[in-house]
Amino acid sequence: MSETLKIIFMIFIVIGALFFALRITGWKMKKAADFIIRDLKLKEAFDPASAVDLPYTKSRLLNVGLRDYRPRALEELLKQDTVRMLEGGRYYLCGEHKLKGPDDRSGT
Repeated sequence: MSETLKIIFMIFIVIGALFFALRITGWKMKKAADFIIRDLKLKEAFDPASAVDLPYTKSRLLNVGLRDYRPRALEELLKQDTVRMLEGGRYYLCGEHKLKGPDDRSGT
């Protein structure tokens, strides 16, 4: 095999690995966002009066184990106005997500 083909092949492998890593990260972020929404539904946090604290929003000094995607997913949910935050660090659901059941995974 010529050197040019080897270089092109390696470039495709690197691009494929990068694409694969981004897909895995996106999948984990979606899973974390679904976990947060389900957690808020189970705690029945649907308005400011029923807002709850979420223990995984606090940053830890020492991170041991796998990366926790829940704080980043919560930031995205706040940007999308799916979840709202009160001054005291309490969170509640808003929008159409509170209309679905807590175990609705079909997305319809």
